[in-house]
Amino acid sequence: MTYVLIVFGAMSISLAVVPLMVRLAPRLGMIDKPDPRKVHVTPIARVGGWGIFLGALLPILYVAGDKPLVHAYIIGAVVLFVFGTWDDRREVGHWAKFIGQFVAVGILVGYGGLYVTSLPFIGVDDLPPAIGIPFTVIAMVGVINALNHSDGLDGLAAGESLLSIGAMGLLCWIAGGHLALVIAFAAIGGIMGFLRYNTHPATVFMGDGGSQFVGYSVGFLAVLLTQRLDPSINSAAVLLLIGLPVVDILVVLKKRIQGGGSWFLATRNHVHHRLLDLGFAHQESVVIIYSVQTLLVASGMLLRHQNEWLILAFYLAVLASLFIPLNLAERSGWRADTDKDAENVHNTLSRARRMLLVVAPRRYLDFAVPAYLIFGSFLVQEVPVDVALGAALVFVLLLIEPLFTGTTRSVLRRSLIFVLASVVVFLQLDFPGFVSPWLPEFKAVYFFLMALSVAIAVRFNPGRRRVEFQTTAMDYLMVFIMVTGLVYSLIFGGYRTTGLWIVKLVVLWYACELLVIEKRERWNVLTVSALATAGILSVKGLLPHL
Repeated sequence: MTYVLIVFGAMSISLAVVPLMVRLAPRLGMIDKPDPRKVHVTPIARVGGWGIFLGALLPILYVAGDKPLVHAYIIGAVVLFVFGTWDDRREVGHWAKFIGQFVAVGILVGYGGLYVTSLPFIGVDDLPPAIGIPFTVIAMVGVINALNHSDGLDGLAAGESLLSIGAMGLLCWIAGGHLALVIAFAAIGGIMGFLRYNTHPATVFMGDGGSQFVGYSVGFLAVLLTQRLDPSINSAAVLLLIGLPVVDILVVLKKRIQGGGSWFLATRNHVHHRLLDLGFAHQESVVIIYSVQTLLVASGMLLRHQNEWLILAFYLAVLASLFIPLNLAERSGWRADTDKDAENVHNTLSRARRMLLVVAPRRYLDFAVPAYLIFGSFLVQEVPVDVALGAALVFVLLLIEPLFTGTTRSVLRRSLIFVLASVVVFLQLDFPGFVSPWLPEFKAVYFFLMALSVAIAVRFNPGRRRVEFQTTAMDYLMVFIMVTGLVYSLIFGGYRTTGLWIVKLVVLWYACELLVIEKRERWNVLTVSALATAGILSVKGLLPHL
């Protein structure tokens, strides 16, 4: 419950602070003006970091507790934010930012006592402080700058960091680290609130104050997770969990050195700049980078206990799949916007978008709801006689309903399906012993995907269906009921609780409602499966008494 409140609290603060700061930005001199290196063509306020920072910091102050590591994290975050905001106002240069970064990380390491004690590839599991402390400082400063320099397109740095923090937050949850969870959830809430205004076309940028705080939080969670909470995690997995920003900044530094320029002079050598120069649109470039980052982060979670050389090999393989085609395209002069390339890319993304947001959710629901009804009725251990008689009545009514109604979406049919779905959910409170060990986890994922599919299908309706399924006040009420049921189940524990029964029931109702609305055939997959389910329940309940 606490963590849910942290996320929503941080997001609410961020959502409220950002528009207020946008109004104050001209007076504070915190406006990002266009230049040849930048992508935007109009002045935009760079105050989004205020929303991220305050959104995350206030819940942390309220919940995290009174420990030296908490104090060190907060003090370091404040130092970084002050220096970053100073740069957002005055553009003080890289040396001033470096001072702030080293001071902030130095406080975290020195006062908080958090530093690396084991390193992959060299087989050292007890690194002496004389090596571990400076290594941690340099590594964390590198992560801060990597996230800071990835902030070049709308939603890019925020999205990349959200993926990393979300993955590390999940691993912290598994490891049972309260402090890490508080900081992870607070950062997630702050970033999500900011993304409401930073999605392309952005109305605000996070600025150095925001990007440095986000990078600092990513580095902090990576060290805390692998060095204290769960030392069984191979430290090499941090490469995957942080993902693309690390190698991006290294490639940029290499190109700057090869070009004879300053290491710290801003250039258009980042991955996002190179994709734009190849002719990819703004959003296409972000989607490409998001895709690579998602693959890296997800792999970091899956491979976290594997050999470090396997992790490194996979990391390099994923990066090679991005940078080798990128280099070949640049050398050959290929452009995504020449001839039919732009049209092909657009059509490919349109097809992928339709498949992901329109087709896939409906295909999943077409399978998931009928499968749940039919196989769920088979798994029920005992069907009471009265329930069996009711199921038999539903079976008969479903058969004769077409004789009395001229529509494929009659109120009677819809009501019968809803009642049948409710009965199946209720009867599945008990299962045969041989399926109990694995079924709860499977059903949790099953219903999560069902809820996600319903939400996406409602949001992305193809043409003629748009006016048929509209959200109303009742929908918000049902969401509140579902959230209440989930909170209830978390407070009182246990998978087979009334709370989770409510959540599953609401999700299944909405899934059935969507299928009833969108299916034009009278005898569609939902109706047939409902008929089969009613028959199975009636036979299972009545047969022993015949």
